[in-house]
Amino acid sequence: MYRLFVAIRPPAEQRAHLLSLMAGVEGARWQDDDQLHLTLRFIGEVDRHSANDIADALAGIRFAPFDIHLDGVGSFDRKGVVDTLWAGVQPRDPLAALHRKIDRACVSIGLEPESRAYLPHITLARFGRAGGFIDPFLARHAGLSGTPFRVGSFHLYESRIGHGGATYHPIEEYQASSPDRTSEPG
Repeated sequence: MYRLFVAIRPPAEQRAHLLSLMAGVEGARWQDDDQLHLTLRFIGEVDRHSANDIADALAGIRFAPFDIHLDGVGSFDRKGVVDTLWAGVQPRDPLAALHRKIDRACVSIGLEPESRAYLPHITLARFGRAGGFIDPFLARHAGLSGTPFRVGSFHLYESRIGHGGATYHPIEEYQASSPDRTSEPG
């Protein structure tokens, strides 16, 4: 079985900027450089045949390159307990459009449609059951911003869970179309 997701890998400069923020929150399990990505769709566990079908379906997606930038920080909670710290990105519209295309490609080969609302973000840290006190971190980095960067591709990744946590391995890269060849609406 393969545990798959589709994501954008930020450039090294953006990852270094995010890594420089990662401190000062007790109980945080900070992401390392290899784990920093912007998820477009989580797929989950599939067999080899389905993994090949997914890779083929993603190859049919056409999108024009676009620019995004880091924008603020936030958190997710589960039942009132903070479990994730993240960095936001803007603008969200081209990411949401690409997410919809990826979701349609996955549904076309028999996967269930994405059931959660899509909020583009880059996970910075995860927490155990006790959560974490994040208010000072959120206040300190509320104005997070970064130099715009070009999204010219996305990747299909495999997530392997081990003793040290998850490691992510790119399986396939999908390049943007040239802007004059892509006229599909999101």
